[in-house]
Amino acid sequence: MLRYVLKRLGRSLITLFFIVTIIFSLLRLMPEEGYFNNYDKLTPAQIEAELTTLGLRDPLPVQLGRFYNQLLHFDLGVSNKYRQNVSINTILAEKAPVSIKLGLMSLGLALVVGVPLGILMARSNRTRWKIGDKFGTVFVVLIQAVPAAVYYLLIQLYGTKYLRIPMLFDESDWRCWVLPVLSLSLGNIAYYAMWLRRYMVDEQNKDYVKLARAKGVPEKDIMKKHVLRNALVPMVQYLPGSILMTICGSIYVESLYSVPGMGGLLVDVIKRQDNTMVQALVLVFAVLGILGLLAGDLLMALVDPRISFTKKEGAR
Repeated sequence: MLRYVLKRLGRSLITLFFIVTIIFSLLRLMPEEGYFNNYDKLTPAQIEAELTTLGLRDPLPVQLGRFYNQLLHFDLGVSNKYRQNVSINTILAEKAPVSIKLGLMSLGLALVVGVPLGILMARSNRTRWKIGDKFGTVFVVLIQAVPAAVYYLLIQLYGTKYLRIPMLFDESDWRCWVLPVLSLSLGNIAYYAMWLRRYMVDEQNKDYVKLARAKGVPEKDIMKKHVLRNALVPMVQYLPGSILMTICGSIYVESLYSVPGMGGLLVDVIKRQDNTMVQALVLVFAVLGILGLLAGDLLMALVDPRISFTKKEGAR
C-alpha cells in the first residue's frame, strides 16, 4: 500500500507541475493591466519600472523558478487588483470557511437524499409497476439534461418569490443558505442516485444473489447484507473527489447568490484581471481535484479488502 501511495503521489506531483506550469505561462501572455490597479494613470516609464520590480521582465524560466520557490514556502503571492498588496493566503483564509460550510451542507443533503433515492430505484426495479424507479429516472434525466444554469435561476426566482428568502446572501441569516445549498446539491443527488441504482441492479443479477434467493434468504437481508454493501464499494471511489470539489463551492452558485466564497472569488478576480489571484486559485482547485482522485482509490481499497495494490493481475 505504501509503495502504491508513493507512486500515485509522484504521478500527482508531476501532473500538478504541468498544470501549474501551463497556467503560469499562459497568464504571462495576458495583458499587463492585470498587474496594476491604476494602469490608465501610469506613464510607460512607470509601467516598465513596476514590471521590472515585479520580476515580469525576467526570462520565463527565471520567473517560474521564483514562483516554485515561493510555493515551497507556502507563499501564493499578493493580490494586484482585488485587494492590492494583500497576501493571497490571507484572502483565502477568509473565503475558504464559507465555501467549506456551503460545500459540506450541500454534500450532506446530497447523501441524505441521493443514496435513499438510488436504493428506492433499485428495489422498485423488481416490482411490477416500477413507480419508484420511474420517478427517480425522470428526476435524474431532468437534472442531467437541463443545463444547471437554468434550474439554478429557476430556484432563485421562485424560491425568493414564494419562500420570501432574500436574494442577496447574508451569512448570519440561515434562510440565505437554503437556496444555495439546494442548488449545489441537486447535481450530486442525481449522480449518487443514478450510479447507486446501476451498481445495485448489476449486483441483483449476479449468480450469488440468485442462489441466495433460491435458498429462500429474505429479500431484505439480500439487499442489505449483500447487494447494497457490494454496490457501495465502487461508489466510495468517487466520494472524496465530489467532497473536495463540492467544498470549493460551485463557481456559478456562489456568484449567483453573492456568496463570499472561493468560487465567487474566482469569477471576481477573472473579471478584474488579477492574474496573480487567478493563478493561485487555479492551483488550489487543481490540488483539491488531484487529492480527491488519490483519496478515492485509497478509500476503495480500505472498504473492499479484495482489492490489492501490491499484487499484479494474475499473481498468486
